[in-house]
Amino acid sequence: MAIDKRIEQLRKLKDESKLGGGEERVKAQHARGKLTARERVEFLLDEGSFEEIDMFVKHRCTDFQLDKQRISGDGVITGYGTINGRLVYVFSQDFTVFGGSLAKAHAEKICKIMSMAMKVGAPLIGLNDSGGARIQEGVVSLGGYADIFLLNTLASGVIPQVSAVMGPCAGGAVYSPAITDFIFMVKNTSYMFVTGPKVVKTVTHEDVSFEELGGAMTHATKSGVAHFACENEIVCIEKIKKLMSFIPQNNLDDPPCIKPADRPDRIEPELDTLVPENPNKPYDMKRVIRLVVDDGDFFEVQEEWAQNLIIGFARLNGRPVGIIANQPSVLAGVLCIHSSQKGGRFIRFCDCFNIPIITFEDVPGFMPGTEQEYGGIIKHGAKLLYAYCEATVPKITVITRKAYGGAYDVMNSKHIRGDINYAWPTAEIAVMGPKGAVEIIFKKDIEKSDEPEKVTQEKEQKYRDKFANPYIAAEWGYIDDVIEASQTRIKLIRALEMLKTKVDKNPRKKHGNIPL
Repeated sequence: MAIDKRIEQLRKLKDESKLGGGEERVKAQHARGKLTARERVEFLLDEGSFEEIDMFVKHRCTDFQLDKQRISGDGVITGYGTINGRLVYVFSQDFTVFGGSLAKAHAEKICKIMSMAMKVGAPLIGLNDSGGARIQEGVVSLGGYADIFLLNTLASGVIPQVSAVMGPCAGGAVYSPAITDFIFMVKNTSYMFVTGPKVVKTVTHEDVSFEELGGAMTHATKSGVAHFACENEIVCIEKIKKLMSFIPQNNLDDPPCIKPADRPDRIEPELDTLVPENPNKPYDMKRVIRLVVDDGDFFEVQEEWAQNLIIGFARLNGRPVGIIANQPSVLAGVLCIHSSQKGGRFIRFCDCFNIPIITFEDVPGFMPGTEQEYGGIIKHGAKLLYAYCEATVPKITVITRKAYGGAYDVMNSKHIRGDINYAWPTAEIAVMGPKGAVEIIFKKDIEKSDEPEKVTQEKEQKYRDKFANPYIAAEWGYIDDVIEASQTRIKLIRALEMLKTKVDKNPRKKHGNIPL
């Protein structure tokens, strides 16, 4: 039976659109170690689930002879599909078409699926690979970026937004990923910066490469812009899929629970001896986390930046949780400017999307020094405090060792609406450490003594015995229970189950004024 000519034409047009910029440009893309826009979508979504939208859209620019180069799709693939059976919307910029540059039609396609994602209540994933604004279209292309920025902002806290930077992302283009919830980058093939190396050289006389200025590791270790720096594009896509397994479809949905393979009543004797007897000796808090969560599976976020604070996702009895933990093995777990920013933003994401927050606390205080004070540690530390105070999801804290000073208050204490606050027998809850306290309280005794060091040590030990423990806080009800460390998993799971129906509200207002 002969195929209708109109169907033949339709198939031909679709095949042409799928070629993007043509075979030569596809080969060049592969030669750079990069997948094409369509290959990325195929790897990301469940097989056969992608439904493309606006395949035939073309630009309308007639200047600079662009009317002779009108390619279907206009440099971006848009549509929807599923990841592990769950609906997501996706756009994937095609570097083989005008270098993935953004024009009015290109932006309209992205805005259309962003609007659809918000209406339906499904996550949005953007795969960025673009040379920036299409210069030939002038201010119209800039307007296209602003249209996207506005929708990013309106969608924030309504649907999860994920950005994967898989090639260049420069100038104004960087601000769309920056507004989204998580940014993935690929080592050696992707970069982000507001101004490129040439402009930097002209203005500041600095010689810097693309990679040094805005590569994946730069943003993963120095700026904190990137949440994940991946070895290659396949690893990047797999990590996006794993992230999606922890988060809900929208702000009205619950996180996706699974049937757990791990026993909820599992006891971990190793935890009882994991904290060293010497309070100044470090240990790895990641070990604590992995011993407590389901199957030891902890999906860490921003692993390379501000390592004195750990953030990430895990499950407890099949239920997703966000985990925040001080890391005693890095800067003694002290809070600083970067770790406060890191923790504050993560808490706000979890609160937006109904993900319970588990805090593992071992913090000696805030980082001292002129660099921190001049950098605004007061303001940045307040971000972490504000985020904890504002959050209304279930919040549980486990103090493993130190909880000193203002940092005790900040790390989800009972006073800022912590729902359940546990402490291990090794916990030390006090205004400051024994040494600092003794030097203030017994200053005169120490100065008068012929053996100041001996007096200091004796006073320290007495102070430690009396105050450096969890029991005074427990007497006041600031700690709900002092638990055996080995029982932590059981206690957390039971507390989460109890808090499943928790309802807490903030005062009615347009929005708060977080100290940005």
